[in-house]
Amino acid sequence: MENNLALVLLLSPFIGFLFNVFFGKKVSKGISGAIGTIAVVVSFLVSICFFTQLIQNGKGFEISLFDWIQVSNFKLDFGILLDQLSLLWLLFVTGIGSLIHLYSISYMHDDENMHKFFAYLNLFIFFMITLVVGNNLLVMFIGWEGVGLCSYLLIGFWYKNQPYNDAAKKAFIMNRIGDLGFLIGMFLIAYVFSTLNYTEIQTLVIKGETNSSLLSVAALCLFIGACGKSAQLPLYTWLPDAMAGPTPVSALIHAATMVTAGIFMITRMNFLFDITPDVQSIIAIVGAVTSLVAASIGLLQNDIKKVLAYSTVSQLGLMFLALGFGAYNVAVFHVITHAFFKACLFLGSGSVIHALHGEQDMRNMGGLKKYMPITFWTMMISTLAISGIFPFAGFWSKDEILMTAFEHNTTLWVVASVASLMTAFYMFRLMYLTFFKEFRGTEEQKHHLHESPSLITIPLIILAVLAAIGGAINLPGSMWLNHFLEPILVAKHEAHELGAHEFMLMGIALAGAIIAIIWAYSKYIKQSFVPEEDTQMVGFYKTIYNKYYVDEFYTFLIVKPLNGLSNFFRTTLEPALGQIVFSLGTLANGISNQGRKIQTGSVGLYLFAFVLGLCAIISYLFIAR
Repeated sequence: MENNLALVLLLSPFIGFLFNVFFGKKVSKGISGAIGTIAVVVSFLVSICFFTQLIQNGKGFEISLFDWIQVSNFKLDFGILLDQLSLLWLLFVTGIGSLIHLYSISYMHDDENMHKFFAYLNLFIFFMITLVVGNNLLVMFIGWEGVGLCSYLLIGFWYKNQPYNDAAKKAFIMNRIGDLGFLIGMFLIAYVFSTLNYTEIQTLVIKGETNSSLLSVAALCLFIGACGKSAQLPLYTWLPDAMAGPTPVSALIHAATMVTAGIFMITRMNFLFDITPDVQSIIAIVGAVTSLVAASIGLLQNDIKKVLAYSTVSQLGLMFLALGFGAYNVAVFHVITHAFFKACLFLGSGSVIHALHGEQDMRNMGGLKKYMPITFWTMMISTLAISGIFPFAGFWSKDEILMTAFEHNTTLWVVASVASLMTAFYMFRLMYLTFFKEFRGTEEQKHHLHESPSLITIPLIILAVLAAIGGAINLPGSMWLNHFLEPILVAKHEAHELGAHEFMLMGIALAGAIIAIIWAYSKYIKQSFVPEEDTQMVGFYKTIYNKYYVDEFYTFLIVKPLNGLSNFFRTTLEPALGQIVFSLGTLANGISNQGRKIQTGSVGLYLFAFVLGLCAIISYLFIAR
């Protein structure tokens, strides 16, 4: 029974993908979207079933589907592991994924390739489930590569727009760099342990049967893989460009699927990272710096989706900061709350873009509060959550990260705190520019302003409720999530008890967020400031707006030299090699033409040549030797 349910969980989205690939164009758009949505809902319901069983029984399920690889003493099966970590991930991957599918039925209804869009979404969910439920690193890698492929397909979904194609290629290539690190790390682990099964590796690590130097390299390589998937320095620049895809794609990538893969992998391999403290220190530093850099860039962005994209990179940095301190449960807590409020924010921005017929520049918005009240209030709740305002979900999870950072490294706590203040500022900047004051768009846009259809607003309402109350899963005192994750974490992270010290840190974080919000209010409401045009920016503001010219630096350092080398191969080396090969062919042709002249058809000449040849052989055998 469990085997069958696990297969339904895994294959339901894949069946939805197959249906839309082969029959999606033959049925109506409504049926195509409904089938795609139902396929993910089925996986969500099965996930709830397994989660309920886990709560009752207290232990997970490991199901071996078939023997996969056996070479010498290396043996690996294709198995499914449904434990505390994987089931938590499945709940928000399939749950939020279902809401995004439902939202997409309305959002993508006018697109001629809607069936293809739902096919790609279903395939995305299938590969994410594969990544999460695999019982070894190789199965995880299949899902890891699969979500990378689907991100390429979905980011470049509107392929007639060349910049969107470029963004898709950028995401695909930058992830391949990280994936190379993942592969090397996986090979090193297979070399050291002769297995890639999580349970077997954990057992060997606990027994102390390890090679510490090789494992440090392996852990670092796995972290490089996580940097690619979860957009950390220096492999973060693909994620903001991923906004080229339709808005539901942005919500799916940023909230529920691809960018959480790196956090999942490190948490799954917590027993490996716990014995490599140097790598953990690198993770914490990279996470903190990424959080600060991305937050600073978000301060001046004017594209509503770009603001949210950089906020995602910044929030992911905070999660990696917690991972670097070994606080895996804290990182998972923020992953879950972030999934709620970030999905709501992205889908809310999509609702705004839908109402404005594709407009994404906040300088051309304003005053939308009275036209789109549901979108406004749901986004406001999620903005309060991501800003860390009490008692919304983000307050509890972000403060846990900041308290953990304060205990381990006050410098990184300061960095993370500044990034959090910036988050509150630029998120309320987004809200003020989008929903307050007077509308700054065209009269035609103003005439068509309206609240989005119910298929768009219902997911927003559900996600806003979760963004408001989601922190309840790990409130101080109960700490349900910490206790729930204990069986999969080797080293125990002590929960924070509420005392004077903790209240002080919470007060500092909350006061800082409120000050940032008031600052944004003063600038964008009281002073009615509207950001200037791109061409008018000067000085350091221009540098921040242009993302510190990191893309230009990569273009100068990597892209242009590779293009130059490629052009050299194409224009010089390839023709030269072709000429050499052609010359050999010409030489062979010339020799054959001369040889053809002795083919006269005269039997006497052939006999004469035969006798000469025979004499030559006899001379060699009896005279020369």
